Amino acid sequence: MTLDIDKTAGPEDTPPAGPEAIKAIPVRHYGRYVSAVVAIALLVAVIYAFSQGKINWGAIPDYFFDHRIIDGVLKTLLLTVLSMLIGVVGGVLLAVMRLSKNPVTSSIAWFYIWFFRGTPVLVQLVVWFNLGLVFTYINLGPIYKDYWSSFMTPLLTALLGLGLNEAAYMAEICRAGLLSVDEGQTEASHALGMSHSKTLRRIVIPQAMRVIVPPTGNEVINMLKTTSLVAVIQYSELFRVAQDIGQTSGAPAEMLFLAAAWYLLLTSVFSVGQYYLERYYARGSSRTLPATPFQKIKASLLSLGRPRGGMA
Repeated sequence: MTLDIDKTAGPEDTPPAGPEAIKAIPVRHYGRYVSAVVAIALLVAVIYAFSQGKINWGAIPDYFFDHRIIDGVLKTLLLTVLSMLIGVVGGVLLAVMRLSKNPVTSSIAWFYIWFFRGTPVLVQLVVWFNLGLVFTYINLGPIYKDYWSSFMTPLLTALLGLGLNEAAYMAEICRAGLLSVDEGQTEASHALGMSHSKTLRRIVIPQAMRVIVPPTGNEVINMLKTTSLVAVIQYSELFRVAQDIGQTSGAPAEMLFLAAAWYLLLTSVFSVGQYYLERYYARGSSRTLPATPFQKIKASLLSLGRPRGGMA
């Protein structure tokens, strides 16, 4: 008895051949190419239009670090920090008052927010500056008494106009942050015997910071730019100084470009600080923190010499 054996057959444990690899053909997005060409064409057109003007570009680096410009930058930063300090402190206080169960305090907070958010900040600055036309003296009884013109300096006018207006916006930001914390956190702290104020300081506010910090960073950047409005009340910040130098040097447009460059530089620095502050308060909500710009650069440099598809 003989057996016919197929010599071409492989061993029984040989696995079957796998499916062929799919050759993926990327989809061409012609709209992206068209939009890129249009954007580049518009940029070239804008650059060409500015190149036709009689602009003394050399005046910008000549005055960029002028002592008057630097003094204006420092005053702008001082005004930004102090106004935001007034706004944050006032905003937290107004937010707590707005959430209070006391109808009197909540109504006062609501009226304050309604009034200061409903009127332009430029109008508020001019009103504070011109109150001397109505009040000759400021009389606080035995505490303080002086002429209004001596009391209401341009710096104080700017701080009141910007800080009180910012407090109304910060109140809504803080209120949203406080409401984002689960009520069970407050109930648990009260069950442990913590007072209402201690619960706010230790439990609610630290958790609410994750919601409060991002819009507050935007408010700081916005405040830095809003300080340019105080030029109307004779306060010598960056924009006012740039205007004065432009009138005396015969280069008014160039000095405005210089002021814009300083504002861009300062807002860029503030944006980096905002990123790190948000990253700090995201520690409890994210499993992995986003990489910092320096970490991204380091990872990119290390990956340059690493072969694709393998480990270095």
